[in-house]
Amino acid sequence: MNFELISKNFYLVFKGLDETILLVLLSLSIGFIISIFFALARLSSIKILSNIVYYYVFIIRGTPLIVQIYLFYFGLGSIKFVRESFLWVVLKEPFWCGVIALILNTVAYTTEIFRGGIQSITKGQIESCKSLGMKRFTMYYKIILPVAFRQALPAYGNEMILMVKATSLVSLTTYMEMTGIARNIMSKTFAPVEAFVAAGCFYLFLNFLIVQLIKFLEWKYNPHLRLK
Repeated sequence: MNFELISKNFYLVFKGLDETILLVLLSLSIGFIISIFFALARLSSIKILSNIVYYYVFIIRGTPLIVQIYLFYFGLGSIKFVRESFLWVVLKEPFWCGVIALILNTVAYTTEIFRGGIQSITKGQIESCKSLGMKRFTMYYKIILPVAFRQALPAYGNEMILMVKATSLVSLTTYMEMTGIARNIMSKTFAPVEAFVAAGCFYLFLNFLIVQLIKFLEWKYNPHLRLK
C-alpha cells in the first residue's frame, strides 16, 4: 500500500466532499418532508390513498437503488416524450437524476419508519388530546408527530447513514462526487486500494458526524437519557 499516494488522493477526493454533502442534504431534507405526508397517507382511512403509498413503498424498497438510478438517468432519456418536454432540462443532468432517485428511495424507507413511530402513539395520548378540545391539525402538529419522530429517531439515524453511503452510486451517472473522483483516480493510477481508502475515510467521517448528531438529538428529546 502506497501511503504517499493515499495522502495525495485525500486532497483530490476532498474536492468532491461538497458535492456528496449536497446530495445528502437535498435528498434527506426533501425526503423527510415528503415522508411525513406519505406516512399520514399510509395510515389514512382513504383506502385508495393508502394503497397507492403501500405499492409505492413496496416497489421502491423491493428494487435496488442502482437500478432506480439507471432507470432515471438512462431509461427516461430514451423516451421521446421526456426529451421533448420541460422535464428534460432537469433529467438530462446526472446530478438531478441522482437526487431524484435518492429522494424517491429514502421516502419509501422513511415513510415506513414514520408510520411505525406514529403507530407507537397510545390511544390514551390521542384521547387526552381530544378531551382537551384539540383540533386534528394541532394534535398532529403539537403531540403526535413530535412524539413519533422521537420514537423513530434511532431508525431514522440508520437511514441517514445509509443515504450517505448511497450517494456513492450516483457516480455511475458520471457525476463527480467523492466516489466518482476515486474511480477516476483508479483509472489513471491503477491503484484501487489507495483511491478508495481515501474516499472511504471521508464517508466514515460524515457518518461519524451523523452518529453524533443522532446521539445529541436522543439526549435532547429523551428526558431519561439526561438523568444518566
